[in-house]
Parts: sequence; structure tokens; C-alpha cells
Amino acid sequence: MSTVQSANPFEFTQAAVMKLKNLIAEEENDRLMLRVYVTGGGCSGFQYGFTFDEDLQEDDTAVEREGVKMVVDPMSFQYLVGSEVDYQEGLEGSRFTVKNPNATTTCGCGASFSI
Repeated sequence: MSTVQSANPFEFTQAAVMKLKNLIAEEENDRLMLRVYVTGGGCSGFQYGFTFDEDLQEDDTAVEREGVKMVVDPMSFQYLVGSEVDYQEGLEGSRFTVKNPNATTTCGCGASFSI
């Protein structure tokens, strides 16, 4: 496992940290981490996914902020370097989002992208 604490290859915003802290408290499970991943599909070729995980895999990269962790697997890592994970609430609902400087195009909802 690779845990990164300075010169992070990706970031998560204060809004994402606060939402993650709230969700962990609701679940009453301090081991939960936000796993961000990329899969094929969506209207632009790749799509972002978010899930909770209790276990770090040996080859995961983890970024910790204010006591909460975001983890990324090695396949997804290459697509997420330099990205920022945020949490937004709006007319379209509440969700985690990714601002990805590597994406050349994104779909209208921001859930899928192409490189």
C-alpha cells in the first residue's frame, strides 16, 4: 500500500471531507474510506465510481485529510492523477464529483469522461 500525505497526486475538498466524516459517523465505522475508481462505460468512454471500503489493498494509494482517507486502485490512479474530488449539493441532487485535468471531454452530468 502506498499512503501519500504530502505532494498528493490527487486531492479532496473540504466539502468532501465533511461529507465523508458525516457518513462515517452515521455508519459508526471508523475504518471506512472513500474508494474512488474509474471503469469503462458512460457516454464519454470512462466513468467515475465511488464506494466505501474498510480494507486497503497492497497496491492502493491513499490520501488522508483531517483523519479521513480516500483510496484509489492502481488502474484508476493513472486516470485520476491531478484530480480533485468534491462533494456537491444542488438541483441535480447530492453527489461526489471529480474535477479531472486529464479529461479531454466530459458528459453533461460530469459522471463520465474521455482522455
